[in-house]
Amino acid sequence: MISRREFLAMGSASVFYAGFPARGFAQTRDLGKIAVIILEGGMDGLAAVPAIGDPSLVKVRNGLISSSPIKINPFFGLHQNFVNFAEMLANNEAAIVHATSIPYINRSHFEGQNLMQSGGTNPFALPTGWLGRTLDLVGIPGKALALDMPLIIRGGSDLDNLFPANLHGTLDLKGGMMKALAASYDGDVAKAYTKLYERADSQTTEAKRREAPALAFKAGQEMAKPGGPNVSVIRLNEFDTHSNQGRDDGRLPRLFSTIDEIFKNYKDGLGAAWKDSIVLTLTEFGRTVREDGSEGTDHGYGTCGLLAGGLLKRASVLADWPGVGAKEMFQGRDLAATLDYRAVCAAAIEAAFRLPHDEIAERIFGAPKLAHVHDLLFKTNA
Repeated sequence: MISRREFLAMGSASVFYAGFPARGFAQTRDLGKIAVIILEGGMDGLAAVPAIGDPSLVKVRNGLISSSPIKINPFFGLHQNFVNFAEMLANNEAAIVHATSIPYINRSHFEGQNLMQSGGTNPFALPTGWLGRTLDLVGIPGKALALDMPLIIRGGSDLDNLFPANLHGTLDLKGGMMKALAASYDGDVAKAYTKLYERADSQTTEAKRREAPALAFKAGQEMAKPGGPNVSVIRLNEFDTHSNQGRDDGRLPRLFSTIDEIFKNYKDGLGAAWKDSIVLTLTEFGRTVREDGSEGTDHGYGTCGLLAGGLLKRASVLADWPGVGAKEMFQGRDLAATLDYRAVCAAAIEAAFRLPHDEIAERIFGAPKLAHVHDLLFKTNA
């Protein structure tokens, strides 16, 4: 059984699809949808969701806390640029997990990004990703359509790579590749390749910039189609905010607006399929509690995860708050992580793909003692 992963990448952001039923494949169970927003660089969870009720945070981080946060509850606020996400919270379509991280403390982007995608604990030890292993376990067959496939959706099966990279002629859509692909598949996938071939005369090989929110809307539309992908991944970078991070405006607040639009556009694109979907953020680590000398933050540990979708039980902030006082910070500098974020990913898998937690913990994450938080976040599977 071969697993197929589809890749699209243009300009400042990338979107990847996975989990298409192939020709002749009869899906034996109703599956939901999972969309992952990868935030490369280490997203500052204390800026996105400040603990406004913690006097220690206000004392040591006042220059980086939003001046007018959206109040979630007496203890937590939300950066004011998350307007759409706040509305989802108000409608019981969103949740936040705070003081969380993947189990990695060495603060290297390369190692952390590998681990957040592989779902393991040892950098570069696993050749597959946690979503790829999930699709293998669910049993969705197909073919790989790119070599530049993110680790998170690489499965354990042998893959047929149909787009050899950097070889002479591979950018020429007038070749027989599009026709051959169209003939190999049914339905919307075949139509997509046919359109690519028919438009080849008018297309150039010059990549056009595509913004992440627009990609999210298109990804949602594709996921909502009968026989469409069960998984999509959008990858954003620029979260390594060592300088000029910004408080109410600036670099990081603009990125928050982009994340906010991605959530909204996923919902708009998914339409009726939103009720069976979950969208969640993923980042390699958080940032230091204290501001550095360049009005930014350095590599840290604990952060927060943002989730939205119709599979969520209700609006909530899931957090065992460790505090950010001098004696409470991890290694005297970072927000501690009190929950392995892989438990949140496992809960999303359980909700969308109806796999038992113990099987997910053992076979996907290799962590049989992984916390079971599904019932705290998601509706009970019928």
